[in-house]
Amino acid sequence: MFQTIITFIIVFSILVIIHEFGHFYFAKKAGILVREFAIGMGPKIFSHRKNGTTYTIRMLPIGGYVRMAGIGDEDTELKPGMPLNISLDEAQQVTQIDLSNKQHLRAVPIELLEADLEQALFIKGTIPGSSEPVTYEVKRDATIIEADGTEVQIAPLDVQYQSAPLLKRMMTNFAGPMNNFILGIAVFITIAFVQGGVTVNDNRLGEIQPNSPAEAAGLREDDEVLAVNGEEIAEWTELVASIQANPGNEITLTVVTENQKARDVLITPETKTDEQGNDYGLIGVAPPMDRTVMAKINYGFKEFWLIATSIFGLVFSMFRTGFQADSFGGPVAIYAATEQVVDYGFLSVLSFLAYLSINLGVVNLLPIPALDGGKLLLNVVEGIRGKPLDPEKEGIITAIGMGLLLLLMVIVTWNDIQRFFFGQ
Repeated sequence: MFQTIITFIIVFSILVIIHEFGHFYFAKKAGILVREFAIGMGPKIFSHRKNGTTYTIRMLPIGGYVRMAGIGDEDTELKPGMPLNISLDEAQQVTQIDLSNKQHLRAVPIELLEADLEQALFIKGTIPGSSEPVTYEVKRDATIIEADGTEVQIAPLDVQYQSAPLLKRMMTNFAGPMNNFILGIAVFITIAFVQGGVTVNDNRLGEIQPNSPAEAAGLREDDEVLAVNGEEIAEWTELVASIQANPGNEITLTVVTENQKARDVLITPETKTDEQGNDYGLIGVAPPMDRTVMAKINYGFKEFWLIATSIFGLVFSMFRTGFQADSFGGPVAIYAATEQVVDYGFLSVLSFLAYLSINLGVVNLLPIPALDGGKLLLNVVEGIRGKPLDPEKEGIITAIGMGLLLLLMVIVTWNDIQRFFFGQ
């Protein structure tokens, strides 16, 4: 169980961090201020600021997130009457605004009257013991220490998300799913190299197992099987079906080794019994493999395309058949699947990671508000209209989408609990 939990945390965290790094990288390229890049969720354990971004490690080791200026990441609202501690430089400009209520010897306590941290960049307030208000200019790279102690940079309007060019914002939104696709393809390619090749469905023989009927009959790897009992075959699946149908019965394989003439080989498959009690034949030959570098690379892209089209097909089929909760899986389903793949070894875990990564990328591209696909849809609408939607209307659309997603998550999670814990 411990191994399953650790694997689940690692897999889930890799998926989310890779996804969020895509948004982070392209937001930076677009000139959008990324205020925080967090690994984990919950209370902050560690933080480090560099180039305007605060990198944090948080207590719950699941996932992570990116806080981009202008996307639901406005400064903590500064209200008149709020007590603040501000730090000033030699030019009496504000370099830090502390909302954590901690005492600092060099900080100036003020009672806020007015503030603008987006355009005019100033803070106006009164110092205790003085009735005269004072106004301080705020530096563009000033920081705010939030209530939980996280220090982030203020976000002037020109470095916020909505100020970036449309195409760069679209690329920023697409970058998360794109990174998931790249991760999935790269992992599948890695698996192909580790395995030494890619299984193919032709009529050649793969690796011959020691002390097997195939070895005893003199068969070799890469032998081409033309026929079984006189019936021509062209694929590995046809060969397997013919062998499995003859447990304990002698069969004749018509075989060609390299450029030699075809010869007949007599072989008797071993009898094996499956879980249902049915007998089947086995001669001890692995499937053929294509070991070329190009085949290994192509494998990653083929698996990506197969998984992506399958998921899109499943989603679109629901327009005909209706919503089915069993077609989705939440964290409970992922954990249950992790428990199974861990038993099959490291390559199975890698394959599961690649599948989930592609799955996450595809789902995030669905045109649902609050998902990356929904944001891209709003970008397209903006491009057609020639101007962005009203921020208030966009906020309402996003809130509705978020509510629907939360409802879907509750339904899917409850359905997973029913399936995996109560067998319903």
